[in-house]
Amino acid sequence: MIPVILSGGSGSRLWPLSRASYPKQFLAMNSAYSMFQETLRRLDDLDHMAPIVICNAEHRFLAAEKLRELEVTPEEIILEPMGRNTAPAIAVTAQAALKGGNDPVLMILPADHTIKNTKAFHKAIITAEKLAHKGALVTFGIVPNQPHTGYGYIKRGKKATNGGYDVEKFVEKPDRRTAEKFLKSGDFLWNSGMFMFRASRYLAELEKFQPEILRHAKAAYAEAAADFDFTRLNGEVFAKCPAISIDYAVMEHTDDARVVPLDAGWSDIGSWASLWDICDKDDNGNTLTGDVIALDTTDSYVMAEDKLVTTIGVEDLIIVDTKDALLVAHKNKSEDVKKIVD
Repeated sequence: MIPVILSGGSGSRLWPLSRASYPKQFLAMNSAYSMFQETLRRLDDLDHMAPIVICNAEHRFLAAEKLRELEVTPEEIILEPMGRNTAPAIAVTAQAALKGGNDPVLMILPADHTIKNTKAFHKAIITAEKLAHKGALVTFGIVPNQPHTGYGYIKRGKKATNGGYDVEKFVEKPDRRTAEKFLKSGDFLWNSGMFMFRASRYLAELEKFQPEILRHAKAAYAEAAADFDFTRLNGEVFAKCPAISIDYAVMEHTDDARVVPLDAGWSDIGSWASLWDICDKDDNGNTLTGDVIALDTTDSYVMAEDKLVTTIGVEDLIIVDTKDALLVAHKNKSEDVKKIVD
């Protein structure tokens, strides 16, 4: 098994802490380690080969430094000249995995997730790996604990041989009422964005459903240039890849999609509210970081990086004060932070 660490996100919903030059996956948000590093550390007790990392070319030294801090030597660090979403990125890493002559199982992991229960995560991986060896394209479905409207959903079908379930369908992010129905039914899981399959199986399905992506991804890797410890994709060729997610490109169309439920305290830290969800809180439901005085304040996230921040008589707020920017937002609107950056 080869872990593939997808590290190309911009993390714009966590502005002003997460910036284009230093995105959230390389920040230590709720740990002494960055989320990128935690993604790797989570695999410590599993039997796996050296990881393949794919990231934005501008972040290559960040990725390399975080790997060095863990004393992890990657199989390859592949540099994207621009983001083209997950289907092309995974196609490139599959090519890299196959060049040694083997056909390994790939464990596709975004670098910006948190998982509290590592044992449960490992158990799900073992189940998924058995399915992947049989030719399945496996996704991990998070067992929901609330009617979340910020995630896509997966409806599970009949139980599959060797564990997991057939995928009946993928569902776009629902409205609140629909999400409540999904939660009540017990048949729906959150779409985590984590996958497992043999490299050849993914490329075969990509050729079937999105041959243009496969053609350009193959060429971009074949014409890549070695740059010290990095592999630079051919930018002119890679830019021709349609920017499509693996869900749209393959998973929604293949007959071999399986889902393994995962109940392990997962979060994708997709907003300040989701970070508040997983952080330790005081008796008033507040997460306070830095020099903060909070009076009559409840259920809020307040971070002071450079100076004293005080709050009085507020609730459900996100306040993030950095050296050059200040964010004040209602917690329910924290996903809209991306609109400021974009």
